[in-house]
Amino acid sequence: MATASDTAETSGRGSETIVHASCVAIDGCGLLIVGASGSGKSGLALDLMALGATLVSDDRVILSRAGNDLVASPPPAIVGLIEARGIGLLNARPHGPVTLGCVIDLDRTETKRLPTHRQIVLLRASVTLLLRVDSRHFASALMQYCKKGRSSDR
Repeated sequence: MATASDTAETSGRGSETIVHASCVAIDGCGLLIVGASGSGKSGLALDLMALGATLVSDDRVILSRAGNDLVASPPPAIVGLIEARGIGLLNARPHGPVTLGCVIDLDRTETKRLPTHRQIVLLRASVTLLLRVDSRHFASALMQYCKKGRSSDR
């Protein structure tokens, strides 16, 4: 299982961490997209935005604790900007801080048809972890997951 040290770099602000990631919000559910440079974080965020998600942050995301929840917010210098490879930096309607509902790890591929529930620990808080799915419907499935969850999570 991944840990905070797998995806985060400490910002030196104590209870906050800056991660190399993208984040979108879907109906108040934050999706943190992590992975190596070039793994498709911004591309997946753009796919989700085309389906109705709003941009929280691209490239860098500030994570902080709010009680038992993790909250994602953008660094001030990049609010409302997302990179589209081959096109440039695009303007987007920014979404304010959002409570994280899920982390998507693009460096690992899901091999199970019906995977078990996974967790990742960031800032001593546990959040659902999903792995990359090599399928045309990945972004659509993530949208539905944020809206209604999985039946195995009930």
